[in-house]
Parts: sequence; structure tokens; C-alpha cells
Amino acid sequence: MTGEMVPAEMLVPRFLGGGEIGFVRKPVQEPGRGQLSLGVKANALCGSERGQFFDGSGVTPGHEAAGVVVDAGPETRTTVGTRGVIYLMDFCGECRSCALGFTNQCTNKRGDVGFNRDGGYGPYVLVNENVFFPTGDDVPLAEATMLLDVMGTTGHAIRRGLMLREDVRSLAIAGAGPVGLGALAMARILLGPEVSVVISDLSPYRLDLAGRLGGKVVDLREKTLLEGLREHGLDEVDLAIDTSGRGAARQSHLKVLSQRGVLVCAGHGEDLSLDVSRDLIAPERAVLGSEYFRYDELHSNLQILRDHLPYLRQIITHGFAVQDIQKAFELFLRGETGKVLVEQ
Repeated sequence: MTGEMVPAEMLVPRFLGGGEIGFVRKPVQEPGRGQLSLGVKANALCGSERGQFFDGSGVTPGHEAAGVVVDAGPETRTTVGTRGVIYLMDFCGECRSCALGFTNQCTNKRGDVGFNRDGGYGPYVLVNENVFFPTGDDVPLAEATMLLDVMGTTGHAIRRGLMLREDVRSLAIAGAGPVGLGALAMARILLGPEVSVVISDLSPYRLDLAGRLGGKVVDLREKTLLEGLREHGLDEVDLAIDTSGRGAARQSHLKVLSQRGVLVCAGHGEDLSLDVSRDLIAPERAVLGSEYFRYDELHSNLQILRDHLPYLRQIITHGFAVQDIQKAFELFLRGETGKVLVEQ
């Protein structure tokens, strides 16, 4: 099945390394059995692409893509013209993890879109149908990108924490980048406005945005996390989410956990040191990892996005044409943005 006229070739960004992005021509691949070809309309930048920006990439990056199905291969059920987003991990659907819904822990994962397979910064992308999630016609595709890292990764991390601590009255978030801002927004939606959400960072721009989203901000250029908590009337928190990946941030958030408190590490990066008796056993605290999210969480998050679209869209602060992707990355990596989109 084919929809719009799809060209034989496309111009795509090439991450050359050294902070340089050029453009090259690549063939537009036709979908095979079980595959879809999407015309990408928007792709959000992510801090995890820093390595590709500075070290280069053999594939076209981009793993927060939204677009429209323009061609569908044999044995697919998705109709041409369907709008949706792409789930990062090409899960097998058959292993022990996938059978229970843990697609983010697939033991036979076939690839990661944008990291070892061509991703969404090109005008067209080829994916297996299982990683496509339809979003309907009522959600703008630019905002639909938030279903991925902004809402998916953060909602999963919060839900992981709630598995061990149901009576959360306070939460602290390390880092006010796009994932941290997403954690703030999802915490306020999932936990309710009566739960105090403290968020710390060094960037004035991002702290200002966090404040507008309803967070209690701590400027780490001026005070420690504990000092900031006390200014907001707190001595400890029940749940902490680390989106920064920084060892010092993990450590400081572990120290302010209450008894039965939970630290969820959602940002890849540095280490955490533990005194098991003092930090874990005596206070019955827990430290959890949280990797991306389950595909089936997209369904509930889509309804959340529909219900809270004006609030959540504040996280998107900048948009660039794909021709200006170099400028987009330079601005984004300075920390003076919320979520940044590249649009076709």
C-alpha cells in the first residue's frame, strides 16, 4: 500500500563528529514484510545524542520521531495515512520479557532506532510495524513526540518508584533538562497538586521553566539540595528521580530520602556509592533503575497528553527546520532550552 509520492532518494543529516552536521543523500527504502515507511514530520533532540554530535554516527540519528505512514509492506495492518510515533526499541514480542509486557527489557532486541538503525532526522524512516504507535488525528505531531522520552521515560520512572512507595507526599528531581521537566509534569499529573515536587539544576533558563510548570526550584549555583529543600519546608522526600546521570546528584538525593524512600535512576552516566546498612537496610530505602518505558504505557500516556496538552506543550520551547539542525544542537547543548524539535 502506498500513499503520497515517495522519492527514490532523500537528503538526510549526517553527524560527522567534532560537533559538525552535514547532509548526504540516501535511498528511500521500500518497506518489506511487516514494515512501515513513515514520512517524518517532527523529531525531538535528546541529550543522549550528545555522543553522536561530538563523535559522529554511522546511521542517521533521531529516536523521538512522529510522522505519517506513507507506505506499508505485506502482512501489515496499519493503513497509509495513519499518524503516530516510533518506539525506540525494536522488541521481538516473543521473549520472556515481551510476553509480560516488558518490551523495554526485551532479551532478543533487534535494534534501537536512531542509534544502530537509521532514525527520524531524515524525511523518511523505515521501521518494523511493532514499534509504531498510532496517535490519531487530534494530537499535533510536534506535541506527539512528547509521548516518548518526555512522558514515557519519566512516567515509567515514577511508576517504578510507586511500586515500592505508595504514599508519596514529596518528590525531588535531579536535573531540569527535558527529561527532568517531563518528570516534573508527569509527577504533578500522576500524583496530584498536593504532592510537593522539588527540582534542582544549574541552568537559570530551565529552572525558570520548571517554576512555570509548578515545580519548587533549587538553584544549585547558590545552595545545596538540602538547603533548597528546607527553604521549601522539607527536610526529606519520599521519592527521588535522577535524570541527570551525575554521581553527585544521585548521592545528594539518596541522602535526603525519607525512611522507605525510593531513588529511581533514569539518567545513564556516573556511579553511586552506598553504605548498605546505613543507606538501605536500616531505613528500608530502595534504589531502582528505570530504562525507557514499556510500549503498552503509550496508551495511557496518550490520554494524559490529550487531557493536559496545553500544560505539557510548555516543555517544547524551540523548533527548527531540519536544514538548521546544526543550530538546533548548538543551542540545545548550551542548556538554554526546554525540548527542541526539528521539523520537516
